[in-house]
Amino acid sequence: MAKTANSAATRALQQELKSIQKEPLEGFTVSLVNDNLFEWEVAIFGPPNTLYQGGYFKSHIKFPSDYPYSPPSVRFATKMWHPNIYENGDVCISILHPPVDDPTNTELPSEKWNPAQNVRTVMMSIISLLNEPNTFSPANVDASVMYRRYIESKGADKEYENIIRKQVLATRPDAEKDGVYVPQTLEEYCVKASGSKEYDNANDDCIMDDLDDLDPYENNDDSDCNYDESNTDSGNEES
Repeated sequence: MAKTANSAATRALQQELKSIQKEPLEGFTVSLVNDNLFEWEVAIFGPPNTLYQGGYFKSHIKFPSDYPYSPPSVRFATKMWHPNIYENGDVCISILHPPVDDPTNTELPSEKWNPAQNVRTVMMSIISLLNEPNTFSPANVDASVMYRRYIESKGADKEYENIIRKQVLATRPDAEKDGVYVPQTLEEYCVKASGSKEYDNANDDCIMDDLDDLDPYENNDDSDCNYDESNTDSGNEES
C-alpha cells in the first residue's frame, strides 16, 4: 500500500471506488490490484466511431498517500502507440501534472491537477486524448509525426490508422479472457449513473458528446509533454 497513506486519502478512494462500482460510468471499469486501495486496474473501452472502437485497453492507476491533493499516475499495461503515451505506457496529460510553477511549462494552472478532480475526470480526459492527441509536445515523437501525417492527409495516409486498428484487434483476446463485452455503439457506451447525487451534474452528457463536437482532424494541444528517453527503456507489457 502507499507509504504512510493518510486517512483522508483512504476515505476519498473508498468513496470513489464504491460509487463507481455501484453506478458504473461510461467508457471504463475499475478493480483493485491485489486488494490495494492505492492501485487500481482500469479497463478502458475504445470509444465508438473512432479508431479505437471495440478496443479493450488495460491500465494501472497509482494514487499518492496525499490523494486527492496530489495527482495519481496512469500507465497502460496494454501496448499503445500514441503521441501522448510513452513507450513504457506512462500517460502524459495536463490533468495528471501537479500545479507547480514551472516557467518552461506552457500549461495553464486550470488544466493541471486540483483536489476537485477524481478518477472519472481523469479517465474522461484520457479517453478524449486517445482520439484527440496533442502533437505539439509529444511523449512519443514517432507516433506524433505519424499522426500528423494522418491528420494532414485527411486520413489518406493510413499508417497510423492501420497500427491503431491492429492494436484494437490485439486486445480482443484479453476481453474474451476477462469475460467482458466491449460496447460497440453509442447507446451501449454511454452508461448513465442514475440517481447518483455525486455525479448528477457530471453525467448529464456522455463523454462521447464532447468527442462528437470536435473535428477528428483538429489537434488538441492542452498538455505539455516532453520526450524523455528514460521512459522508453521498456515497452508496454501486453496483458
